[in-house]
Amino acid sequence: MSTPSAGASGISPARPATGDEPVGTTAPRSNLGELIFAGLALALGIFVFAGAFAIRLPGAGTQVGPRVFPFLVGTILIVSAAAVLVGVLRGRLADVEEGEDVDAHAKTDWITLAKITVFVAAHIALIEVIGWPFAAAVLFGGVAWSLGAKRWWAALLIGLALGLVVYVLFGGVLGLSLPSGPLLTWLEPLLRSLRG
Repeated sequence: MSTPSAGASGISPARPATGDEPVGTTAPRSNLGELIFAGLALALGIFVFAGAFAIRLPGAGTQVGPRVFPFLVGTILIVSAAAVLVGVLRGRLADVEEGEDVDAHAKTDWITLAKITVFVAAHIALIEVIGWPFAAAVLFGGVAWSLGAKRWWAALLIGLALGLVVYVLFGGVLGLSLPSGPLLTWLEPLLRSLRG
């Protein structure tokens, strides 16, 4: 007696498992990463709100005050964090990155992360000391070097140029005050004339 073929009965015979087939179920994923992200975003939003309340308001006027932008950023951060938190608690986790050039199993490069953290802290500490443009140059150049830029000095110059553009744009055109530092005090009269 012969075994029926797939063509005769419409049912193909069972194949032995080779181990190459996709697994139907995956191991349960931890939602710790998403919870940490939501918590940090929430804390940052609250920090931005607290900082916005510390901003001194100028005299009465009809122009948009300096607290509007921080309030907007703080609101976006808090609402986004709350949405992520609710989604994670309801079991909706982000899909695992499956990009071609991403190794999902690669370990975190803690040295690079530590370098970037140091440069961000240095930027915050140096804004009042050396001025916004130079602190921005330190941040931009340092992060570029941490991420493997070969010509760190070029990244430093690009960061300085971007810092100067932001300084002139916010200080001159928008009328907001960024610290100039001891080397750029000569720019302040020019910015005041731009504000009109």
